[in-house]
Amino acid sequence: MTWAKELEELRHREALAEKMGGEDKVARQHSRGKMDARARLAALCDEGSFREIGKVAGKGQYDSNGDLTGVTPAPFLFGKATVNGRPVVATADDFTIRGGAADAGIARKMVQAERMAHELKLPIIRMIDGTGGGGSVKTLEQIGATYIPAVPGWSDVVENLDTVPVVALALGPTAGLGAARTVASHYSIMVRGLSQLFAAGPAVVDAMGAKYEQDKDHARAKEELGGAQIHARNGVVDDEVASEAEAFARARHFLSFMPEYAGQHARRSEPTDPVDRRDEALVNLVPRDPRQVYSMRRALAMVFDTGTVFEIGKDWGRAAITAFARLDGWPVAVVASDPSFLGGSWEAKTSEKVERFVRLADQFRLPIVHLVDNPGFMIGREAEMAGTIRYGVQAMNAIYKASVPLASVVLRRAYGIAGSAMSNADRYQYRFCWPSGDWGSLPIAGGLEVAYKSELEAAENPEAELEAIRERLAKVTSPFRSAERFNVEDIIDPRDTRPLLCEFAGLAWRRLGAD
Repeated sequence: MTWAKELEELRHREALAEKMGGEDKVARQHSRGKMDARARLAALCDEGSFREIGKVAGKGQYDSNGDLTGVTPAPFLFGKATVNGRPVVATADDFTIRGGAADAGIARKMVQAERMAHELKLPIIRMIDGTGGGGSVKTLEQIGATYIPAVPGWSDVVENLDTVPVVALALGPTAGLGAARTVASHYSIMVRGLSQLFAAGPAVVDAMGAKYEQDKDHARAKEELGGAQIHARNGVVDDEVASEAEAFARARHFLSFMPEYAGQHARRSEPTDPVDRRDEALVNLVPRDPRQVYSMRRALAMVFDTGTVFEIGKDWGRAAITAFARLDGWPVAVVASDPSFLGGSWEAKTSEKVERFVRLADQFRLPIVHLVDNPGFMIGREAEMAGTIRYGVQAMNAIYKASVPLASVVLRRAYGIAGSAMSNADRYQYRFCWPSGDWGSLPIAGGLEVAYKSELEAAENPEAELEAIRERLAKVTSPFRSAERFNVEDIIDPRDTRPLLCEFAGLAWRRLGAD
């Protein structure tokens, strides 16, 4: 007596599960330029590492004798895998089954995936391609009643945000619950032309009286309502990429900087770049004319380990660059001003972006490097209407709350409250300043005519008097005057920035307890 018959049935059910929504539905998925769920899991995870959990779960069909005639698999796949050789929970929605609608699935699968992540302390990756959680209006008729909305296991989603790295890839139309699962993450990606994200799609918007989809084809309406070009610029998602392959690569890259869970140390890579590398171009990077801009991204490339800068959120909150990078192989989080956008002034979105990134770095214990050229918070009526000061103070609070080591380098400007948000002034300040440094409570150039109004009015030649005042104040505002009073710890040769930051990284990770 053996169990051969049951094992044969198991293999049969597994084969049915691998067909997903059927040959026609899978072909339709591919015709839209989209990979199917199983192909996505194979492409994202290390080769051969994915072990599926609950593969045969679904809705079985039986004949009058109770014999299996077919299976509709659950439209959600998950399992244990490795990424970069490290264990993760990998999940994928299957759009070929009822458009990935959760009501066609088994809620416990999604709950178990989320629970597995935080209970076993494993990063979780969600590949989201679904219409949401509630299904269609027809579903309500089948149930025979409506219901008060609830999301089974959402507490596990919240727990994961506090416990493990969470990556979300929107790989198709993601509405309702799918949209919520996308944004409830530490790093999120949309694919240009392939992904859309909204609380409700165009048809529902139209049904509410907006007539949004009128005179548009459905695909265009979806793009205009919730395409990547919208959400990568408003901060709903972090990044927009050109292909699914690029999305997988960026997800893997993000995780390479992360520990497997909060409380574990991120890993140092084998150093490949000399600590004492001094790039000559840094000397002339900052122009003497304060009205001229320069490339902060070029500075990052010269200071951090070659080829390691991984920027996230490039298209939103653009006055600040947020990135991960390495110094002598040690992973660090980087915040840097971008003088090419709004002169580097922090408006509401930039402040929101900085706050979120600093909190992420602190949660996963990554030292922070802040490269500063900040003329202050954005001013003017639009800035006031956007609530800039509230978001700006929240960003400053995040920096003051951060418990990880932080080093700041002042390349040029540091003015006002925003300038003081470079680091926590109530702690030891690991800080360096370039000779191009220019700081104060407000830019002196903008207040000369007001501060010296009476002198200028009394002068025979007001223009000459103004120029004389400028020359006097230029001496007063020299960064060396600040250094005399030890208001500035060290003024450095810009070429020494990398060696000094590598020193900081080594000491920071020693303090964090890394080997």
